Amino acid sequence: MAVVAVLDAAEIEVNLVDGQTCCGQPAFNSGYRRDARDVAWRFVELFEDVPGDIICPSGSCVAMVRNYYPELFRDDPEKVEKARLVADRVYEFSEYLVNVLGKVELAAASSSDSSATYHKCCHLLRELHVDEQPQRLLEQVNGLELVELERADVCCGFGGAFAVKMSDISTAMMREKISNIKLSGAKTVIAGDTGCIMHLQGGLRREGSDVQVVHLAEILAGRSSDQSGA
Repeated sequence: MAVVAVLDAAEIEVNLVDGQTCCGQPAFNSGYRRDARDVAWRFVELFEDVPGDIICPSGSCVAMVRNYYPELFRDDPEKVEKARLVADRVYEFSEYLVNVLGKVELAAASSSDSSATYHKCCHLLRELHVDEQPQRLLEQVNGLELVELERADVCCGFGGAFAVKMSDISTAMMREKISNIKLSGAKTVIAGDTGCIMHLQGGLRREGSDVQVVHLAEILAGRSSDQSGA
């Protein structure tokens, strides 16, 4: 809803495609390539005839479509070509705002949060090379005090199936990230991937912290962490 609100404010017509499901990444990362292909092909079929750009508020999903769909269908040249045509139109939310629309200042972007810090999600940073775009957007949010997060580019420990298969390592990584969040003094953590948000918010709640973790789009839509429901 926040993504739609921001795009509406930027005068971008938004259409929601019915029947959407997962991009296939969980199955792909777990080695279930056949299942991943079935889900991925559904994505391609749903979006190939829909005009315009495809915007996603999750860097990991964009990385899956853009980087790994062609690999999934490598034995079928026709499907590879269709997958690439769709992948070429898929953009991560902040990437689209800054790189495609050239939007950094957004009219609705204001915040009542006293202080916030930004966590650099792995898929955005390492697979999509989206680094400065979210921070450029946040720097223009009225009333938002953005504080530095130590080791902001270090993984929070989620990693999808990694958090389940290697829970001890995942938990240790999360605790280090939470420690750095506390050291920053920020009351809000902003991130661009829903997996990281869920993982960090769960860890903070288990420690009894009142720090809220929210998606970048919620801040840009003018919603404070108290309104986000995180």
